[in-house]
Amino acid sequence: MDDETLKVYGYVISSSYRERSVKSLNESNKIPTDLAEDIGVRANHISNVLKELKECGVAECINEEKRKNRIYKLTPKGEDIAKLID
Repeated sequence: MDDETLKVYGYVISSSYRERSVKSLNESNKIPTDLAEDIGVRANHISNVLKELKECGVAECINEEKRKNRIYKLTPKGEDIAKLID
């Protein structure tokens, strides 16, 4: 595991919302509403969490052009971090 991945791992687990989001996205791709429901937080928090996960290269939106029901999934780096969390 390289230093960069470990830094991102530390960043992800420093927030329970980020950590639970990565675990949830590791199970399947999700829209923000489903992700919020799955990890038990209000939907308005999820947009910030997804923005943070995108900025650090852990998650990505696979249909960015849509205004509603954007689908998010883990990147390969995100999948590595999900393995570390489990």
